[in-house]
Amino acid sequence: MVTVLALAAALAYGVADFLGGTVTRGSTAIRALTWCVPIGLAVVLVAALLTGGDVSPGPMAWGFVAGLCGGGGLIAFYRALARGPMSVVAPVSALAAAVIPVAVGVAQGERLDASVLLGVLLCLVAIGLVSMEAGGVGEPAAGAAKRRRLLDSGPVMAGLSGSCFGVFFVLLKEAGDGTGLWPIVGARLGNLAIVAVALLFLAARGGNAGPKLSGRTLIVLALLSGSLDAGANVLYFLAVHNGMLSLAAVLTSLYPAITVLLARVAYSERLRAVQRVGMAVAVAGVALVTVG
Repeated sequence: MVTVLALAAALAYGVADFLGGTVTRGSTAIRALTWCVPIGLAVVLVAALLTGGDVSPGPMAWGFVAGLCGGGGLIAFYRALARGPMSVVAPVSALAAAVIPVAVGVAQGERLDASVLLGVLLCLVAIGLVSMEAGGVGEPAAGAAKRRRLLDSGPVMAGLSGSCFGVFFVLLKEAGDGTGLWPIVGARLGNLAIVAVALLFLAARGGNAGPKLSGRTLIVLALLSGSLDAGANVLYFLAVHNGMLSLAAVLTSLYPAITVLLARVAYSERLRAVQRVGMAVAVAGVALVTVG
C-alpha cells in the first residue's frame, strides 16, 4: 500500500510542479502561489471534512510547522523554476528532499529488507543522475553581484527548496495519523501564512509581486497545480503513515521523472544521456521496492 500511495503522490507532485512552472514563466513565483495555495487549502479542507477525524491542537501544530517549511520550499522552488530549466530544477530539489527523511528514518531505527534497501538506494542514485546538469559558460561577473547571482540561481534555490521539502516530509510523519487529514489542513494553513508574510515583506519594501496572472489558461493551470499539490500532500501523508518514512519519502521524491518528461514534451527540454540512465535506474529501483 505504501508503494502505491507514494508513487501516486510522486505522479501528482510531478504534474503539479510542471503546471506551476508553466504559470511561473508567465508571471512570478509569488503570484503563482497566491492562486495555488488557497485552492490547495480548500481541497484539503473539503477532504478533511468528508473523511472525519478530530481536530487536535498537537497534530495541527505539527502540520502548521510543516506547512511553514513547505511554504518556504514552494517559494524557493517556483523561483528556481523561473531561473532554470524544469529538467534540472525539479530533480535537484527532489534529491535534497529525499536525503533528509532517509537520514532521519535511519537515525530513528528504520530497517529495510535487503531488496527494498537496494531499491531505495537505486532511487536515490536515479534522482542524482536525473539532476546532473551540463556544464556551461556563463557571463563574466565579479564580487558581490556574482555571489548574489549564484545564491539566487536555479540549482541553489532548488537545493534550498528540497531541504525545506525534506523537513516537511519528516514533520508530517511526526504529526501522527489519528486525527484524519486535519494535520494536512494545518500544513496548508502554514503554506498560506508563508505566502502572506512574503507579500507583506514585498509591500514593506515598496516592491510588488510582479505581473498579475492574466488569461484563463494560466489561471486554470494555477488552480489545477494547487489542487494536485494538495492531493499529493494527502497521498504522501497516507503513505508515510502506512509505512516507513525513508521508503515513503524516497518513492514520493521520484516526482521529477514526471516533471522532466512533461517538460521534454511541452518545451523540448532535451534529456541528456545520463538523465535517460537515471530514468532507467528509477524504474529498476521502484521494481525492487515493489517486489520487496
